[in-house]
Amino acid sequence: MALDANSQVGTIPWNIKGELILNCNCTVFCPCVVSLGQHPPTEGHCQAWSGIRIDEGEYGGTSLSGLNVGLFLEIPGNMGRGNWKAAAFIDERADDDQYEALVNIFSGAARGTTGLFGLLVGEFLGAERAPVVFETEGKERRLMVGKKIKGSVVPVEGKDGKDIVVTNTEYWMGPDITVAKAIQGRVRAFGRVWDFDGRSAEICQIDWKGPK
Repeated sequence: MALDANSQVGTIPWNIKGELILNCNCTVFCPCVVSLGQHPPTEGHCQAWSGIRIDEGEYGGTSLSGLNVGLFLEIPGNMGRGNWKAAAFIDERADDDQYEALVNIFSGAARGTTGLFGLLVGEFLGAERAPVVFETEGKERRLMVGKKIKGSVVPVEGKDGKDIVVTNTEYWMGPDITVAKAIQGRVRAFGRVWDFDGRSAEICQIDWKGPK
């Protein structure tokens, strides 16, 4: 069933299940996960890229399964204080209905889990279609968004070689966050040139929904 163009954004049921990876400029594991944005990033400000692989998803009657999304984030201080700058790169394989649905979700307009973007993002730099590739090889996750984002993250090993996981959090992305680091984290977009190789990263299984 195609997306009903007459439906009001913010009232349409949606859900996404899959995996998210994120790499930021924090030198060690991002304090926002535990402090819920009340503690400043290790460098005093946050610059980050993120990738989302949608294994299962729907917006109204429009399937989102199998699509990928890349995000660009820049936060001037404590995450919870807002004034973020953000942008979304939408999988070029998305048709018009899927593109519109993903823009609504990742701009916060669709409310629900990502509705906080509508509260915290002071400047949405926009959305654009792009080749968004999310690959997994062993424990390594890779995101490529054309020539704009080239990233690779791996879990940090704990005792007995098992991943270190922060569990039972109230973090907006999900309760269980795998501590990771970037093998590569390069952004060339919106006049920014970032290189976060070796810096903090996160891996999270997501189960997002809206509008409530």
